[in-house]
Amino acid sequence: MMEPKRTKYDTNPLDPEVARVTEVWGEGEEASATGAVGGATTRVGPAAAEDPRRNVYSEAPTRTLDSPAQGDTSYPSVFVPPTYAPPAEVYKPPQGVYPQPGQKVASRNVEGLGLPEKWAAVLPYAPLYIGVVASILELILVPRTEVRVRAHAAQGLALQLAMVAISLLFSAIGTITGSSAGGSIFRFAAFVFLIISMIRVGQGATHRISPLKEPAEWLNKHIDPRK
Repeated sequence: MMEPKRTKYDTNPLDPEVARVTEVWGEGEEASATGAVGGATTRVGPAAAEDPRRNVYSEAPTRTLDSPAQGDTSYPSVFVPPTYAPPAEVYKPPQGVYPQPGQKVASRNVEGLGLPEKWAAVLPYAPLYIGVVASILELILVPRTEVRVRAHAAQGLALQLAMVAISLLFSAIGTITGSSAGGSIFRFAAFVFLIISMIRVGQGATHRISPLKEPAEWLNKHIDPRK
């Protein structure tokens, strides 16, 4: 059996002949010796092409951003901040349009009635059936653009009708029992409540009676103002 042909690169670390046949790099055929470097060391200075890389602001005097040095140009970059713009002028309302502190607000007449808005909102709560008549007239004459007046008119009418119905119920109970004490107490309480309602609405306070919300909305919706 013939042994495979080997070259000088086919080495086996376990072969004892490896140390003998291995050649040192550079000592083979045609290897040249390393020559010595002689001569004085010369200083390497900046090339002429490196002048633009110097920091032109290193020796420049301090100046503000809005007064650039002569010859400077802005660098064309997307990160250049936007041009300064002066702040927008603060809106000032015209004098005489809005009430000043402590100044009385001029009353406004309600369209369709010719009465001040304050009195048009108060009248639906007047006792002794005055409120019933005022509420019906306001719902007929006042247009739907007068939202506040129509809301109080509808609520006042619903309140007045509820008081009339309860008063009639107490009268019927008094006829059966022979005692009108319950009806008298209710009428007095209703009178006091109507006076308080007039005062609150006259002062501009929010006056909403929750149990009468749906009846008031129904009356306001179904009683159309006169064209």
